[in-house]
Amino acid sequence: MTPEFEAEYRRRQKARAKVTALALGAMVILFFAIAVVRMH
Repeated sequence: MTPEFEAEYRRRQKARAKVTALALGAMVILFFAIAVVRMH
């Protein structure tokens, strides 16, 4: 593996981790909102 390729791979991995974290956070907020609505 060349250093350039490795840097690109790491950069993509970070971007994917951010997207995954955002999706997970959005799901948690959605579930929380549904729970609050159902309580009332």
